[in-house]
Amino acid sequence: MTQIPLPSSADAEHAQSDLDRNDNTRQIVADVAYRQLAIVNVIFVGLENAGDGNWVLVDAGIPGSAGAIRSAAKARFGGNGRPSCIVMTHGHFDHVGVLETLGNEWHVPVYAHAAEHPYLDGSQSYPSADPSVGGGLLARLSPLFPTKPVDVASRLYDLPCDHSVPFMPEWQWIHTPGHTPGHISLWRERDRVLIAGDAFITTRQESVYAAVTQTPEMHGPPMYFTPDWGSAKTSVRALAALAPEIVVTGHGAAMRGPQMRAALDALAQRFDEVAVPSQYRRGVVDDRA
Repeated sequence: MTQIPLPSSADAEHAQSDLDRNDNTRQIVADVAYRQLAIVNVIFVGLENAGDGNWVLVDAGIPGSAGAIRSAAKARFGGNGRPSCIVMTHGHFDHVGVLETLGNEWHVPVYAHAAEHPYLDGSQSYPSADPSVGGGLLARLSPLFPTKPVDVASRLYDLPCDHSVPFMPEWQWIHTPGHTPGHISLWRERDRVLIAGDAFITTRQESVYAAVTQTPEMHGPPMYFTPDWGSAKTSVRALAALAPEIVVTGHGAAMRGPQMRAALDALAQRFDEVAVPSQYRRGVVDDRA
């Protein structure tokens, strides 16, 4: 497949400031930072030194990452590093790895789209991964990835119907299905910051090399776990239409500016060519306009 490269000049990170801050996060604006945990990102929304209960964790990493999330939260926000809540973009294993652990430890609510609840309340597993797509080692290994649901039913709440985000003033959630039925992205109009989850990503997640090195490219959702390509395309086109200034995704480095937007527009327009695998086991590719 022809991919869409992202130049280093589109990088949204501030390496020296991150080193000076020494909280093991990459800050993209004053109140949004993220930490890469192996192959996935977790996002911290809140100002530095905000204190307990004054920030939000978006997604919950891979299994075994609780210590890394705790330490970054304490260093960035102070106190015991406890958020007001956890917001889930979706429930795949690399986004819910320590959700049960941290939710129970912090005693905080978990918010997700209603269509994602079955994968977060223990009642339904995701379809198995498709190793035939993407052409990389991670894709071939994907049948080994867990698909069983976590169970945070006692803490789980629907996102508000008015599209506001609890404890995140000015933010809105956007339903961006395709990668999963209840996938969401988060948007702040004021500074045009987009937390895209896996609706699109900025590296080739099917490749171990790209996932480790964070080789930047504008990429559709991870192929091996995406069953509904028609909805995925509609979601990418909706996000591109927002014309974001800064994007942080579930996989890959945060990106910004006109070169990022040009790449996102190209992905939206050429989605079938660039993002959809030529052979896939599940789902239906529709709206091939």
